[in-house]
Amino acid sequence: MIRLLFPIWSGRQRLANLLRYSSKNSLLDQGIQVHAASLRMGFDFDLMLSNDLIDMYSKCGVMDTASLVFDRMTERNVVSWTALMCGHLQNGNAKATLSLFFQMAFSCLKPNEYTFSTNFKACGILNVPEIGMKIHGRCVLTGFETILVVGNSIVDMYSKCGRINEAVMMFNVLPVKNLISWNTMLAGYTLAGQGEKALLWFHRMLENGEIPDEYTLTTVLKACSRLGKIREGSMIHGFLITSGFPCSGKAAIAGSLIDLYVKCGNLAGAQRVFNQIGEKNVISWSALILGYAQEGNLAEAIELFKQLQNNSKQVDGFVLSSMMGVFADFALVEQGKQMHAYAVKVPSGSEISVSNSIVDMYLKCGLLDEAERLFNEMPARNVVSWTVMITGYGKHGIGKEAIRLFDQMQSNNIEPDGVTYLATLSACSHSGLTKEGEEYFSQLCRNRWVKPGIEHYACMVDLLGRDGRLKEAKDLIENMPLKPNVGIWQTLLSACRVHGNLQLGKEVGQNLLTLDGENPVNYVMISNIYAEAGYWKEYEQVREMAKAKGLRKEAGRSWVEIDKVVHFFYGGDDTHPMIDKIHRVLKEMERRMKEKMGYVHGVKFALRDIDEESKVESLRVHSEKLAIGLALCHGGWDEARVIRVFKNLRICGDCHDFIKCLSKIVKVVFVVRDANRFHQFKDGLCSCRDYW
Repeated sequence: MIRLLFPIWSGRQRLANLLRYSSKNSLLDQGIQVHAASLRMGFDFDLMLSNDLIDMYSKCGVMDTASLVFDRMTERNVVSWTALMCGHLQNGNAKATLSLFFQMAFSCLKPNEYTFSTNFKACGILNVPEIGMKIHGRCVLTGFETILVVGNSIVDMYSKCGRINEAVMMFNVLPVKNLISWNTMLAGYTLAGQGEKALLWFHRMLENGEIPDEYTLTTVLKACSRLGKIREGSMIHGFLITSGFPCSGKAAIAGSLIDLYVKCGNLAGAQRVFNQIGEKNVISWSALILGYAQEGNLAEAIELFKQLQNNSKQVDGFVLSSMMGVFADFALVEQGKQMHAYAVKVPSGSEISVSNSIVDMYLKCGLLDEAERLFNEMPARNVVSWTVMITGYGKHGIGKEAIRLFDQMQSNNIEPDGVTYLATLSACSHSGLTKEGEEYFSQLCRNRWVKPGIEHYACMVDLLGRDGRLKEAKDLIENMPLKPNVGIWQTLLSACRVHGNLQLGKEVGQNLLTLDGENPVNYVMISNIYAEAGYWKEYEQVREMAKAKGLRKEAGRSWVEIDKVVHFFYGGDDTHPMIDKIHRVLKEMERRMKEKMGYVHGVKFALRDIDEESKVESLRVHSEKLAIGLALCHGGWDEARVIRVFKNLRICGDCHDFIKCLSKIVKVVFVVRDANRFHQFKDGLCSCRDYW
């Protein structure tokens, strides 16, 4: 117990000093003792000490007590309001920060530069540019816009809200600019995906005599990574070396360099940078591990992770979550389970972000029961936790459970964000819950804090398209307040194909090619709608257009895990050592399906310019069928079990029909995860109800 034996006349300042020390070092217990001492000494309503108490409790993460101190104050000044606003922001509650700002407007107090900058940060975090513009208006009226800390905050707010033009305008009118001003604009361009402009800005910054710091360099390297510009990135690397900048001693820069070489497909360069780092930290380890994983070299990624464990480095939550993400993307359930077992044993494994990634891994591996159990056992959940489960239910076609969870989440006072709404609308779409989807979309449009984005509108187009309401879907695209992108037109084109609306499909296809004539997926989708309508001349024309441009779509790849070994297949793959047996099994399954169900191949899904027999052969060697054939070779088909297959693209119509029929004549349940959702095939039916 701290003994506070000093004269009353000097006690007030000493209490303030102790509170500020407690605040700076997050010493909650000491701060509580000082608070108790201040009450005993009669400083219950002292303005300065109350402000220091708000700051101390906020820095220690105890916002309920900070708010209580604020509420009991008989007198408040601008520092009181700003301290509580900062506290909410630092503790992840930007909405509470803005609410306080508008409450303060009803008092006689005026905001200062720190009040404004705090609330601009809150607007940037929440992506509410409309509110930010209102606060900016007040800023102009009060003259604070010209103060550097406020001006930089305004630039940052517009950048994070995607209003890059407004950010540039604000930057240009700043009377004084510092390195933070330039860095903020550089980060804004990078965040907006305008890497080319970010690089031009970096050159302009150097010409202006600004000396880049670590943040500048990591940001510009990130811009190079996103653009895949290894030449420019290598030049920056060379500049760092020649200027004597200690790359190997700066963790963030070393990590950014590794990430640059990884993203540009130069793993050898990434490995060289990694090897040159004297004191490797978790950032550099994780960048290289994820690089190998993203390149498909999972064995090397896992080996590096083992080295990290043995290197006596504390594996943090980011690395654990990232590795879980890799296993989730590739549906490596056995490796995921091993990582789960490891996470339980280390301190960072209890972090909520790690728990979320574990639940996500089980969902993406198709183990819904395991994911539900872990979700229900989580001691604390945040908005991401709920969103992960809602997404999982949606991908599995269990829309009713998804919307039940969405409602339960709100009952638990967890406010949904834009991603949560997207997951819920997607779940409604996958399950054909049109009415519910329309209700949630209306709720989103009324939400003060979250505004519908292009992805939300795309979900509604998908929902209306599934219901056959193609004209309404088209009207929604044309009347929405956002500029249509490629994805939303692709969604409508898929609906046109399913419902055989060639006329609208041709119109949508033209929009797609106008927007993005270099995307091979667009040509494939347009040619498919012509093929299914029997318009072979137009089908050939679209294919020739793509061929003339040298466009090729991503190769289909499927994989299946058998006895803890993952087997990958491409379409037409004949490299597997058991390929002959796989073909024999598939032919035997086809024979039984023909006898019992009259099954025939959907040759309309094959290339047109080959004969019927060749069409059948080409369909038989689709990657998902080869994966299923291998799984049937191991374990047979007469005993009840589940076979899980994963594919990087959407499953084609012929394979979908094939697996449906197969599930009718064998005792096996097939679970296929494609690029869009899960399909559970059982007793001749699919959970997607033939709409995907």
